[in-house]
Amino acid sequence: MYKTLDLAQNIKMIVSDFDGIFTDNSVYFFDFDNKVKKLSFKDLMGVSVAIKNGIRVGIISGEKSKEIDYIAEKFGLSDIHQGIRNKLPVLEEIKMKYNLQDDEIVYIGDDINDIDCLKSVKYAITVKQANYKVKQDVKHVQLTNANAGDGAFREVVDNIVELKNYG
Repeated sequence: MYKTLDLAQNIKMIVSDFDGIFTDNSVYFFDFDNKVKKLSFKDLMGVSVAIKNGIRVGIISGEKSKEIDYIAEKFGLSDIHQGIRNKLPVLEEIKMKYNLQDDEIVYIGDDINDIDCLKSVKYAITVKQANYKVKQDVKHVQLTNANAGDGAFREVVDNIVELKNYG
């Protein structure tokens, strides 16, 4: 049975990890210099839907990837941070930049380097495939119905947009 996420219509921004949310955490190597990651058009459409509905989108990733560059360029995203090991200071800077309260921002993450960010917001979201420590250590974390790399980001967007439109 599908369950909706417990979110609010006053959410102004979604900040997400990349690998394990937009991707299924797989990397395909063609050779040691060329790798690609599979992205779902569901999640790419989610970025578009969020922007069209006045919801800012940011990405804080521990890795650097051309796929993130593609999304940033395609949607004109300015809050893209790659190669970040300690993500919380970056999230705090984003909150200050837009004067966001903890209940106006959603953080989506799936691994141990996301735990501090997930704990720092009211609306913490992860996927079923997340590292067990995320689900164990972040007491208020919610799980998406969709899998990582298969519409999890879009699910969050759709839940917020529905609240904004039909609240």
